[in-house]
Amino acid sequence: MTYPDSFERPAKSLDLAEAQEELLWLNAEIARHDQLYHGDDNPEISDAAYDRLRRRLRALLDTHRQLRSDVENQVGAAVKTGFAKVQHDVPMLSLGNAFDDQDVHDFMQRIARFLHINEDVAICCEPKIDGLSLSLRYHDGRLIRAATRGDGTTGEDVTANVAHVVGIPQKLQGSWPGLLEIRGEVYMRKDDFAQLNERLAQDKKSTLANPRNAAAGTLRQLDPQMARQRPLHFFAYGAVQASGLPASQYECLQMLGGLGFAINPLTQRVHNVQEVLTWYHQLRTKRAGLSYDIDGVVYKVDDQSLRDRLGFVARAPRWAIAHKFPAEHAQTKLLDIILQVGRTGAVTPVAVLEPINVGGVMVARASLHNEDEILRKDFRIGDNVIVQRAGDVIPQLVRVVHSDESRAGPFQFPTRCPCPLSTELVAEIDERTGRKDVVKRCSGRWACPQQKRERLIHLVSRDAFDIEGLGPRQIDLFLEKDLISDPADIFTLEQREKQGCFEPLSGWDGYGETSAQKLYAAINDRRRISFVRFLVGLGIRYVGVRNAQLIARYIPDLDALRQASSQDLLTSKLMEIDGLGQVVAQSMTEFFQDPYSDRMALDLAAHVQWEQAETSAITDGPLVGLSVVFTGTLSTMSRAEAKSRAEAAGARVSGTISAKTDLLVAGEKAGSKARKAQDMGVKVIDEQAFVDLLEADH
Repeated sequence: MTYPDSFERPAKSLDLAEAQEELLWLNAEIARHDQLYHGDDNPEISDAAYDRLRRRLRALLDTHRQLRSDVENQVGAAVKTGFAKVQHDVPMLSLGNAFDDQDVHDFMQRIARFLHINEDVAICCEPKIDGLSLSLRYHDGRLIRAATRGDGTTGEDVTANVAHVVGIPQKLQGSWPGLLEIRGEVYMRKDDFAQLNERLAQDKKSTLANPRNAAAGTLRQLDPQMARQRPLHFFAYGAVQASGLPASQYECLQMLGGLGFAINPLTQRVHNVQEVLTWYHQLRTKRAGLSYDIDGVVYKVDDQSLRDRLGFVARAPRWAIAHKFPAEHAQTKLLDIILQVGRTGAVTPVAVLEPINVGGVMVARASLHNEDEILRKDFRIGDNVIVQRAGDVIPQLVRVVHSDESRAGPFQFPTRCPCPLSTELVAEIDERTGRKDVVKRCSGRWACPQQKRERLIHLVSRDAFDIEGLGPRQIDLFLEKDLISDPADIFTLEQREKQGCFEPLSGWDGYGETSAQKLYAAINDRRRISFVRFLVGLGIRYVGVRNAQLIARYIPDLDALRQASSQDLLTSKLMEIDGLGQVVAQSMTEFFQDPYSDRMALDLAAHVQWEQAETSAITDGPLVGLSVVFTGTLSTMSRAEAKSRAEAAGARVSGTISAKTDLLVAGEKAGSKARKAQDMGVKVIDEQAFVDLLEADH
């Protein structure tokens, strides 16, 4: 992952423009990694790296309070196509994180301050299972529904897939009249995971990265029979939506054990912060010997009445926190350093290692980030190195163990792309700061085979065209057979097959008549698509879902974009859009002024029709053309609802006051924004006046 230059600087040292630009990047990165982890069960970065993004987001928002983030309170990811949606009556939220002992002391002190008490509070300590969160609903003692977390509000109905999960009773032991909803974690044991990977390897199929991915992928199989073939287990960690539950979290878990649920035997109730930390450090020493993966522990206030008083903040409860384990380390040998090329041409060095077991997972490769990182830590081929699995996902090299005179020479970063074209690698210069980017990029763009592959994979991904059944393996297969080169080729596959240009897909290994028809149907379903998805699919640097939505609102189709580009007006038009910065505008302009990229977009557009209802700009409404900002607390609607209604009335909604702002809607405790608006001569109205505007007969 390539970080912006500003990322390494303290948040308070950034001016507003720099903070806004970095916030756009953070929004896109966090949303992407949420989808990869929760939606696709295929994380690209470690838990520690993800937590770093979240902490940076919090620092930016705390320092520049006029900024707002789309992902600040986001939990999980949208439900997977193919499953029925389930609305959670009680949201399945995330947890705040503690990374060291001081963070735990701070957590306990915050509880005491909030409750205005001086005495110690009992805490229920539970191992944090590295699995998939699950909600189980029982009625009169029988299981009636199982659902994943999803985005915290809406999950996936996986009832058919939990029939054989160990620790989930289909019928409760004893009687429980009425409704009972259980929350817990589905996981795969380490030995079962190892055996599963052995079978996959024998069948010449892709092995799985870790037990968490295996558990999540199994539970979310569309075919229940396939899910039953893989052994899964369940630990319950709480109950909601039921009367008669014990007032203690610890006692509630014991009750659930009596009803037939598996309860983690390492759970313990303690009474002060010293006992909390003692339990944590004892469990940390036992971690490697457990039959299942844990990536930390969870502390919960034991008393339900105190939890009710503490309540929630943003995306997490005040009464609970996850204390993460530090990364696991091991020593091995650095055999080679190779280069990988990403969708935007970013070249990432990767360490090829002598395979080593790190925390129960065999590690053979690790990220080296960039050339500066290699030189700074002086990694050389042949060195003995320390490798860590930060958060149990992506391994990283930490340091060289020792060095001597027989070491190889310093690693020389290539000046040419490793692709067959051997195009030049360049480091871009930030025109504003004059600093050279630490990341080098292949200058070959679409001509570079590795960039082409990554861009095609991005095109069919969930946020873009979202073509079911067309993923990296299928893209590789079509590339290998030289059947696709540009995005438009995907939409001509079926036609070319009918013309006899290649052997029918139904006869290929891994395909049959049904699967071939499903793939072609999925491709044809995307011949009608929103302009937002189309823009995301083009793979333009810095243009993720949020920026594509902003652009599509004011430039509704490809013709309008290309016309503005041909007249050298695209950058200025994009800069007029609240929320878009110069970096995004320049990236868009460069894309459409490149003849190949422009032609590629035009060829792809020839195979699709726009879903105008989703993307066309509103031209009739009481707020058309106005830039509106909200501040303070609204009494009759949420901020999200107010924003939605303003946009439906034709307004552009921004989070900051600027010279372009036409209207400030001020609720209770409006604060500095209202004062700034008055100083700048911006019209300020209250909530009722806003409602009156929306209901005006124009």
